[in-house]
Amino acid sequence: MPHFFTLEEANGLLPKIKPLMAELLAWRAKIIEMRHEVAGILQDTTSNVGSPATSALVQDFMAIDRLLAQIHEYGCEVKDLNVGLLDFLAEMDGREVYLCWRFGEEEIAYYHDLHTGFGGRRRIPR
Repeated sequence: MPHFFTLEEANGLLPKIKPLMAELLAWRAKIIEMRHEVAGILQDTTSNVGSPATSALVQDFMAIDRLLAQIHEYGCEVKDLNVGLLDFLAEMDGREVYLCWRFGEEEIAYYHDLHTGFGGRRRIPR
């Protein structure tokens, strides 16, 4: 059975999740910088792809995987790693919605229906 968050409960997790998301975004940025270094190696299917750069890339992806697992343990869903977008399953007015938080926002102030995504975000009525 899925866990439904209250707004207070989801906002209460942000102090724990924000540093994890900051670290996750830093690893992502590092990988993006490295892509030029390893692109040639990975595109040449006739060569041995083992190199210090590709080994480091594998370690970086493992770090990202560990951080994603830590964030998922809180019960939220990482929806977009490019911008640090998280959703928390909630119930609002008798229907299931996602409370939506984007890295850099102070608190959760938006929600959207399950199938509309970020484009359907609306401010949570207070």
